[in-house]
Amino acid sequence: MVWSLLSPPSSEGAPLWKMLVPGHWDGLRPAMPSLLLLFVAALLSSWAQLLTDANSWWSLALNPVQRPEMFIIGAQPVCSQLPGLSPGQRKLCQLYQEHMSYIGEGAKTGIRECQHQFRQRRWNCSTVDNLSVFGRVMQIGSRETAFTYAVSAAGVVNAISRACREGELSTCGCSRAARPKDLPRDWLWGGCGDNVEYGYRFAKEFVDAREREKNFAKGSEEQGRALMNLQNNEAGRRAVYKMADVSCKCHGVSGSCSLKTCWLQLAEFRKVGDRLKEKYDSAAAMRITRQGKLELTNSRFNQPSPEDLVYVDPSPDYCLRNETTGSLGTQGRLCNKTSEGTDGCELMCCGRGYDRFKSVQVERCHCRFHWCCFVRCKKCTEIVDQYVCK
Repeated sequence: MVWSLLSPPSSEGAPLWKMLVPGHWDGLRPAMPSLLLLFVAALLSSWAQLLTDANSWWSLALNPVQRPEMFIIGAQPVCSQLPGLSPGQRKLCQLYQEHMSYIGEGAKTGIRECQHQFRQRRWNCSTVDNLSVFGRVMQIGSRETAFTYAVSAAGVVNAISRACREGELSTCGCSRAARPKDLPRDWLWGGCGDNVEYGYRFAKEFVDAREREKNFAKGSEEQGRALMNLQNNEAGRRAVYKMADVSCKCHGVSGSCSLKTCWLQLAEFRKVGDRLKEKYDSAAAMRITRQGKLELTNSRFNQPSPEDLVYVDPSPDYCLRNETTGSLGTQGRLCNKTSEGTDGCELMCCGRGYDRFKSVQVERCHCRFHWCCFVRCKKCTEIVDQYVCK
């Protein structure tokens, strides 16, 4: 296997940047009493912190990022215009501006995959129209939040790795992974593979920046949530890294395949989503200790590995709309009357019942091939019963 030849991802590593230390205000005298000034400063600081916490780099998926060749001379720098970035992420943006559009693509890929995996669940990974993308539901350290962090981080690794292979980034190129030992001698190794090593490292620096640049009190709930986010980010990155595999192409006269060229290639992202969904189903409940470490709430279970998802809060039932938790509820959701699974009307509607209505579906039918060379179809209409939750 290729992965025995690649160094495993490390949970430690020096950051690519250093945080700037704010200066002080010399020679200025407050125009209001010192206590009132301190109160106003604290209020503004707390408000700014709330705004920062509410925003997320996921918003890059909703607002397309201009690529460097599209920048206008004299225009405001792109990094100052991007919402949702933490100070560390903004610094990385300034150093690697050409990466930002691919980070946005990676976030979009992660959101789409999340919505596919949860399309038949009470919480269906719905996005809301604000900078937090998913709304207040992400403030709860639940299983669903764990999956969202993991699949988003995986999306960034996927997008950056492919951009390297396609020559879109000046700081990386094709994969430099070592030749697998079990590859037949007469097969060539050296095709342009996806640079998953670079994609992993850059995604680690960028995605984890928000959590690593904060200092929380040891053993606090805030520290527990930060550690949870970091664990799930890593699980998402490793899913992409470890699922990459060797791909080969045949060469030879009339398809004889007398010669093969092989390279490292990322797995389809749907397979990554399926893997992370399995990790979601077996996610471990954790709690923060006084020593500032995450530990299992039930010691009878196995300690989670860096590839596993963890959570610190129980999930809401997502049945009813709740502005406090950010739950959108399931009222008006389509359900399957005959299913006993999560998409069934009994579970989806939370026992509230459902309404039946008829809808007209138009599909292509009776398609025939005509020489040469097109297919002509008719349009067939069908009236079907559908059910929505009350």
